[in-house]
Amino acid sequence: MGVPQAMAAVEARASSIRDALNKSQTITDSMVAILGSFDHRLSALETAMRPTQIRTHSIRRAHENIDKTLKAAEVILGQFDLTRKAEAKILRGPHEDLESYLEAIDQLRSIIQFFSKNKTVKSSDGVLNHANALLSKAISKLEDEFRQLLTNYSKPVEPDRLFDCLPDSLRPSSDPAGQKSDGKSSEHQNKSLQPVIYTPLTLIPPRVLPLLHDLAQQMILAGHQQQLFRIYRDTRAAVMEQSLRKLGVERLSKDDVQKMQWEVLEAKIGNWIHYMRIAVKLLFAGEKKICDQIFEGADSLKNPCFAEVTANSMTVLLSFGEAIARSKRSPEKLFVLLDMYEIMRELQSEIELLFGSKACMEMRESAVSLTKRLAQTAQETFGDFEEAVEKDATKTTVLDGTVHPLTSYVINYVKFLFDYQSTLKQLFQEFDDGDSESQLTAVTTRIMQALQNNLDGKSKQYKDPALTQLFLMNNIHYIVRSVRRSEAKDLLGDDWVQIHRRIVQQHANQYKRVSWAKILQCLTVQGGNSSGSDSSSLSRAMVKDRFKTFNVQFEELHQRQSQWTVPDSELRESLRLAVAEVLLPAYRSFVKRFGPMIENGKNPQKYIRFRPETIESMLNEFFESKTWTEPKR
Repeated sequence: MGVPQAMAAVEARASSIRDALNKSQTITDSMVAILGSFDHRLSALETAMRPTQIRTHSIRRAHENIDKTLKAAEVILGQFDLTRKAEAKILRGPHEDLESYLEAIDQLRSIIQFFSKNKTVKSSDGVLNHANALLSKAISKLEDEFRQLLTNYSKPVEPDRLFDCLPDSLRPSSDPAGQKSDGKSSEHQNKSLQPVIYTPLTLIPPRVLPLLHDLAQQMILAGHQQQLFRIYRDTRAAVMEQSLRKLGVERLSKDDVQKMQWEVLEAKIGNWIHYMRIAVKLLFAGEKKICDQIFEGADSLKNPCFAEVTANSMTVLLSFGEAIARSKRSPEKLFVLLDMYEIMRELQSEIELLFGSKACMEMRESAVSLTKRLAQTAQETFGDFEEAVEKDATKTTVLDGTVHPLTSYVINYVKFLFDYQSTLKQLFQEFDDGDSESQLTAVTTRIMQALQNNLDGKSKQYKDPALTQLFLMNNIHYIVRSVRRSEAKDLLGDDWVQIHRRIVQQHANQYKRVSWAKILQCLTVQGGNSSGSDSSSLSRAMVKDRFKTFNVQFEELHQRQSQWTVPDSELRESLRLAVAEVLLPAYRSFVKRFGPMIENGKNPQKYIRFRPETIESMLNEFFESKTWTEPKR
């Protein structure tokens, strides 16, 4: 195809496109005209419809307001209906159906809250006044119900029921009189040998506690905390005090304590220890439990109520302890003071737990104060005992030289103290941070030394120096033997025992020297013994005189010393043997040397009155505490 032809074709095509564009513009202009006509018509239609739309919207708003009003009226009518129902329940009282009664009170509170927020409602003031009056009457009945329910289920606990809650080792059946006795040391042992389990005490049936809790909550919501507090305190405190009185607790002053005979007082102290344990571990613990449950969620009442319920009972118990701690000190009180101190230490953690609140601070501090007072008095009594042992001036003289009552008393006292080793160590630590075992050793050593010093003084009362030595020998031997057989040996040590055994031997040797030296001189010649000189050194008359002197002295010794006593059989036999080992060989030798001089004369039996076998037999009668009524041999 040539160029001219191509150009012609392009021009033809361009012309065709122009024609199409012109036609499209014409169509567009026509559509715009049509749409403009529609817009004009719609605007006119909208203007015509606007009044109808306004009326429709107003009608819809009116319907909505009517619905809201009807619903509000329905709610108000519902509140009136609830008021009538609640009133019916309130008028019936709480006794028949307590749960329903409590629901009615909640409904009343809800009604009062509703009308308080909707005071524009006609008659709202009248409804409020009526509901408030009804609520006040309901709470008043609630108080009565709480008081009656609490009273009905609050009864004094019988002693047998309390005893059943104690561990077997602490029940009175093992100690019928309720007094401190040999069971005390077994109680110490039981602590380490078996677990001590207390059965929790149920003071109010568990099923009643939720009801009391709900009643208390309603009274608190009504602002009746003070009335609730008074009802609970008066009811429960009276029952607590009655329970303790039934148990045997009584209020005693310091003057009452001072006037009592020791045996009576000792029994009361033993009982007090049981009472403290029962009160704290059972009664007070049980009271705390029910108090916490009834006043759960009301901390402002829980602790003050418990404090008020237990205050008087705790005061009565602690005041007796104070009266004992402040009474006149005496050695026999030391053990009961240690018992009392021990129980207070045992209960210390429970007391701190039960009486840990601010409301109970006074009782908690009183208990701590009593513990310290008992420790102080016990320590002072300990010191008094040591001083009393050293200065004991009793005129009791043991005529036969046996163990003095003071010795047996002090040794038994010390042995009994060792049942309280752990308690004594705790007591020493109350006042001194040093080694408590060393302190106990030092105290025990001082008591033993004080006793020996006193015995030395008492031994000087004897006119016969031989009896003086026998007395000291008997008493020191008794001390040593008792120490060796007790826990005191571990404390005082082997050295102490060995030193005092030597002291016993020294007194035995002194006895032999003082008692038998003179009579042995009758059996010696020219400063030697009877076998060391020629028989011609003594004349017949001198030999007769020697035999006569020996007879008289030996009979006197036998007469006197057979009335003396050496209570320990081993010591008695060893002392007789020691005398016999010296006397019999000397006598046999003397008789053998000089006997023929007498036997060849007149009345030899007048001078040689004793055969060696007779002397040996008579020596076996020494130290038997005999009273001779027959004529002398």
